[in-house]
Amino acid sequence: MNDVEEKLYQNRYRLDAGRPHIRIRDPEVCQARCSAKSCAACCPAGCYTLGPEGDVTLLTDGCLECGTCRIICSEFRNVDWEYPRGGFGVLFKFG
Repeated sequence: MNDVEEKLYQNRYRLDAGRPHIRIRDPEVCQARCSAKSCAACCPAGCYTLGPEGDVTLLTDGCLECGTCRIICSEFRNVDWEYPRGGFGVLFKFG
C-alpha cells in the first residue's frame, strides 16, 4: 500500500442503513448514454464499479464525501448527492 491508501484505510465510515446519501437517478442513462463511465474511474473511494455489461453499480459504504461523482457527471446530471445526516458518513482520522 502507498501512503495515501494507508491513511484512507484508517478512516472509518458510519453507515446510515437504508438512507444512502448518493443515488444514481436513472441507471439506464449510465448504460446507454454515458460512454466514458468517468465516475468509476474518478471516485477516489471506489464507490462506483463497472459490471461486465457496462452497467454502473454504486455502493456508498466508504464514500469520502468529496463530490467528485456529482461534478464528473455534470453532462448528464444523473447523480443525486447530499451530505449524510449528522453523525453518519466518513470519520476522517487525519483531518
